[in-house]
Amino acid sequence: MTPTQQHDVLIIGSGAAGLTAALNLAGHSKVAVLSKADLTSASTFYAQGGVAAVLDQADSIDAHIYDTLKAGAGLCHVDAVRFTVENGPSSIQWLIDEGVNFTGETRPDGSIDYHLTQEGGHSQRRIIHAADATGHAISKTLIDCVKEHENIEIFPHKLAVDLITLNKLGLPGNRCLGAYVLDTKTGKIAIFKARFVILATGGASKVYLYTSNPDTSTGDGIAMAWRAGCRVANLEFNQFHPTCLYHPDAKSFLITEAIRGEGGILRLPNGEAFMSKFDPRAELAPRDIVARAIDHEMKRLGTDCVYLDITHKPSDFVIRHFPTVYEQCLELGINITTQAIPVVPAAHYTCGGVSVDLDGQTDIGNLYAVGETAFTGLHGANRMASNSLLECFVFARSASQKIIKHLHQDFPNPEIPLWDESQVTDSDEDVIISHNWDEVRRFMWDYVGIVRTNKRLLRAQHRIELLQKEISEFYQNYKISSDLIELRNLVLAADLIVQSALKRKESRGLHFSLDYPEAKSVIMNTVITPPNAPPFSARKPRKSDLVI
Repeated sequence: MTPTQQHDVLIIGSGAAGLTAALNLAGHSKVAVLSKADLTSASTFYAQGGVAAVLDQADSIDAHIYDTLKAGAGLCHVDAVRFTVENGPSSIQWLIDEGVNFTGETRPDGSIDYHLTQEGGHSQRRIIHAADATGHAISKTLIDCVKEHENIEIFPHKLAVDLITLNKLGLPGNRCLGAYVLDTKTGKIAIFKARFVILATGGASKVYLYTSNPDTSTGDGIAMAWRAGCRVANLEFNQFHPTCLYHPDAKSFLITEAIRGEGGILRLPNGEAFMSKFDPRAELAPRDIVARAIDHEMKRLGTDCVYLDITHKPSDFVIRHFPTVYEQCLELGINITTQAIPVVPAAHYTCGGVSVDLDGQTDIGNLYAVGETAFTGLHGANRMASNSLLECFVFARSASQKIIKHLHQDFPNPEIPLWDESQVTDSDEDVIISHNWDEVRRFMWDYVGIVRTNKRLLRAQHRIELLQKEISEFYQNYKISSDLIELRNLVLAADLIVQSALKRKESRGLHFSLDYPEAKSVIMNTVITPPNAPPFSARKPRKSDLVI
């Protein structure tokens, strides 16, 4: 890798949002795609359920909008919800055109009758899927397309360290110029210059001890954008997926929500169904309600898990609809056609993120954020199932179209200094990094989990302050490593989550506080502005933003 790379667009992240942006831009520009590991390391690859969109005549745009607003507990931006839902069908068609093989039956005229399933919060069947491995099917298709395109250059095993902006170089203006990037194989740092930068790094669920996310979900894009001066919003809303497999040999294996959509029943260890006590929608209630119900029952009974039962359905139905879950569980000695599945909640999705507009534009010129990294206003206080993949495609395409319109502009191209390691040494205390990594994930789980209190949040905040001092010392005095960079980002993400949670003096959606169990009548999003924010913003705040 040469010390300096130059492209029209730099995309940091290789999940659904990043690859969608790359493919939409590649016909107009030279694109670089950075992946922390290989191209299948993003969360998209592991998504099971599907993509929500209005594809059936019995459904409607207004119904999808209504369901999303209801799940979001009053905090969704209506314009973002309508924009996403209205662009849903065309985004699905784009995926089909790219070659994604969704589950369906071929009609006599050669068209496909796609199978649609229903998930929590949805009033209609509108989840298009590829069996129970939708993310795998989408990832494989998009990766194959990206690899074939001559205008897309792929850089695996590259970890962005920090964004480069005019402000950071001490120059006037408010624009992103690229990023410093670590080659995790060689330890060398290069400059990736670009006229436009897209953050598509995913969420920050790895900040919690138990998560359904891959190891790459360390809040990198959120942390880099914050350090560059971007606002973040609604980071107190961390979605915990209600049903992750509970087994000593399973590493955060997700049990798809579609099982509940197809009639799966949550049961206590004694076999009793319990969800109807918490919500009339029972197993089809939104995820925050289901996760809190499971958490409540586990704590009440002192049990390690509850059980998801689909055994009342015919065996061939279960195996046909959920082959991935069936095979994975069978390898661990659980036959889901005859046995209930042991499950626990786990951190699953970051509903907040870098504040953007409907084009994915952040506060900094030429810097965009898409996918789970971004706060678009779609999810509000709680993400409705399968809206997240839809958001990836809709906003990645929108951001790409905006960038294409400005590709002709002539931007100044200042000299960027090479990364300076002349004053640092190799660390002989890497055990501190691993210890701190474990510590932050444990206290975030204990103190900033499904149910919160001010006391717990303040305890977490105190520990974060101590960790940040240690990390700052390491960062300034030793050669950086991928573990150190991720830990630095993870602790900053934890700090922003706790700050946001302390500001919200109510319980709403995914944020439940024992100190403030009721929801307030005044409904506002929590937007936090960094101390180094630029003197002017590249986008205008929405009226519903509460700037803190």
